[in-house]
Amino acid sequence: MEDTRAKETRTAVIVPVISGRAAKRAGEAGGRAVSEQRSLDARRQEAVGLAAAISLDVVFVELLALQTPRPATLLGVGKVEEIAKRVAQEHIELVVIDHELTPIQQRNLERALEAKVVDRTGLILEIFGRRAQTREGTLQVDLAHLTYQKSRLVRSWTHLERQRGGKGFLGGPGETQIESDRRVIQEKITRLKGQLEEVRRTRTLHRSRRQEVPAPTVALIGYTNAGKSTLFNRIVDEKVMAKDLLFATLDPTLRKVQLPRGTEVILSDTVGFISNLPTSLIAAFRATLEEVLEADLIVHVRDITHPETDAQRADVIDVLAQLGVVDRDGQSDRAMIEAWNKIDLMDAGTLDVTLRQAEVQGARVLAVSAVSGQGLSALLSQIEKEIAATRQEETFLVPVEDGEGRAWVFANATVLDEVILEDGSTQVRVAMTPRRMAHARARFGAATPA
Repeated sequence: MEDTRAKETRTAVIVPVISGRAAKRAGEAGGRAVSEQRSLDARRQEAVGLAAAISLDVVFVELLALQTPRPATLLGVGKVEEIAKRVAQEHIELVVIDHELTPIQQRNLERALEAKVVDRTGLILEIFGRRAQTREGTLQVDLAHLTYQKSRLVRSWTHLERQRGGKGFLGGPGETQIESDRRVIQEKITRLKGQLEEVRRTRTLHRSRRQEVPAPTVALIGYTNAGKSTLFNRIVDEKVMAKDLLFATLDPTLRKVQLPRGTEVILSDTVGFISNLPTSLIAAFRATLEEVLEADLIVHVRDITHPETDAQRADVIDVLAQLGVVDRDGQSDRAMIEAWNKIDLMDAGTLDVTLRQAEVQGARVLAVSAVSGQGLSALLSQIEKEIAATRQEETFLVPVEDGEGRAWVFANATVLDEVILEDGSTQVRVAMTPRRMAHARARFGAATPA
């Protein structure tokens, strides 16, 4: 059922655009500057899209050029006063600042504008909270939200005296309200981390069980709203949530799929990435993104029709680099395919140019349409070729005394067959990546081809 409460919230979206010099200073100070690759119109559209993802009623949007961000309010005094007048005139209840705010900046803006203020991180957290469906997703959202909330505990209770400890009026000085709230939040954070660790162990167990079956994992990744879920639906012929919304998918979905030549893979649809995704969110959702970390093959789905498609690609590579999947140049020790999606939206001339560009890029770049299915056969064939190239099969002899070596084999390879010999040693036929196969050869010596 639609959330009418959110839709009734009259909202203003403010998009601060920091000049190159100021952005450089923010980066040197440890802040997160907005990518200069993006056009102002793209910044505006994405900010409105984030608000639309939770059905906020956006009354007006304003782009603001900032030469020098102010420590107290981010925006200049005159601009704050100007926005405050419009907020009052338009009866605005919520002001979204498409930028990270410090706790002090958020508090000062709320006082000046006399309206609730949320920054980019807070808005993304709210979206995540609405989208989470599984227990793991909910726990991750709660953890990220509490970590964010803890940093927002500025002195809002200055009218309160220090609480007294003990009973009645005899106790000595106790905690202040802010200290008490911070302690309660920290206790919740600790409890959530423990619950997430338990979920992580369960996921690891499930993953190890999947590895017992010769089915490599293929992860669909990409910028939010690039069409990953629609492509996933097309491939597996199932229906997961696929809407024209930012962050329509939050929880990972996995299905077993048979490729054209019979190879079975586990296909994973993951949460979409976005520009300037806060580091705290990446950390909180690391368990979900483990499907990407463990994938044998990564398919980067790009909305090739988007005017900022190259900047979106750079943002995805940046998040993958933070996860350790690729280096800063986008290079990885595992295969990656780019699926240039939404070619069904192109006219004939543009499509012809795009197809030629994809062909020039090589076999690992394919133009597809998740809606019409165009190019899908070529994509699946390429996935199968890459999987075949990254999975080598060999047979090793593991001595009876090498229990640690046997454990390593089961942890790092798909065991296709296992035979216990008369002397107690184990003959195992395995499939693994070339990198791990090289390690196995170094450890167990010469191998017999399977």
